[in-house]
Amino acid sequence: MAKKTEKDLKQAIVEKTLALAEQQSWDSVGLPDIAQAAGLTLAEMYDLVEDKGDILALFGRMIDRRVLEAIGPSDANVSERDRLFDLLMERFDVLNEYRPGLVSILQSFRFDPKQAVIAAPHLCRSMSWMLEAAGIETGGITGAVKVAGLTGVYLKTLRVWRDDESADLAKVMAALDKDLGRVERAANTLGF
Repeated sequence: MAKKTEKDLKQAIVEKTLALAEQQSWDSVGLPDIAQAAGLTLAEMYDLVEDKGDILALFGRMIDRRVLEAIGPSDANVSERDRLFDLLMERFDVLNEYRPGLVSILQSFRFDPKQAVIAAPHLCRSMSWMLEAAGIETGGITGAVKVAGLTGVYLKTLRVWRDDESADLAKVMAALDKDLGRVERAANTLGF
């Protein structure tokens, strides 16, 4: 049997973490529980992740990569807004695979806002990647405003996603389209 790579081990940690979050509240999931579920000693897991926040950051990067692989290179015939819409809908489709565990984690953030603050930089990096994949520059102050705006849209839409259990995610699509339209109008008004 081939030895698992670091990437394989990290993916196992993420997947086991989400499975545990599905079974019990996120607050009650401990690092020893995750290590045991992933078939690792606590010392082995220590070499791979720093803490539960790091596991969530790994999850975000895993989602980013899957979205970027699925969406492919930018198409000049598709508007930036439509491309961004497609990227984010792909992201929500991928998140659906982990819905129960992720919803549990999101619910815990309501009672522990510190976790949401800790996750914010990772989310902003993800949104920067989504903008870049859509062909939208993220450098400088203008880019920072775009990242902040998209992060806000994403968080608002994430709340809709949390409650939309339909197969087609119609409510998510409608909310995302509406909010991207608002941001686009605001950006045009401000000269972005």
